[in-house]
Amino acid sequence: QVQLVESGGGSVQAGGSLRLSCAASGYTASTYCMAWFRQVPGKEREEVAYIDWRGITSYAGSVKGRFTISKDNAKNLLYLQMNSLKPEDTAMYYCAANSGGYCYRGPANFVVWGQGAQVTVSS
Repeated sequence: QVQLVESGGGSVQAGGSLRLSCAASGYTASTYCMAWFRQVPGKEREEVAYIDWRGITSYAGSVKGRFTISKDNAKNLLYLQMNSLKPEDTAMYYCAANSGGYCYRGPANFVVWGQGAQVTVSS
């Protein structure tokens, strides 16, 4: 059974840092596009960052330069390092995987989702 489990969420003051982890089981994460999305109540799920099977990354404009997506293929882990956090980064963060190695933007292209990790940034 394919499963993604996030960890590392929490509360931090503005300007602080957090690192989210996503443990993949049931498949080899290195061969697929993986991504982080986030969502706040009442709003649509939005993209944060993508990493394809080659390790090529892309970011939403709102997080570029502050967040870094990476993966550890040997451990089947996906990470999101978040620096210089802002109150507007407060959201539930989800990791996701699609069915191919190349990334196509948008949550509709992803078939496996984690349960989410809450990130709260206070001013």
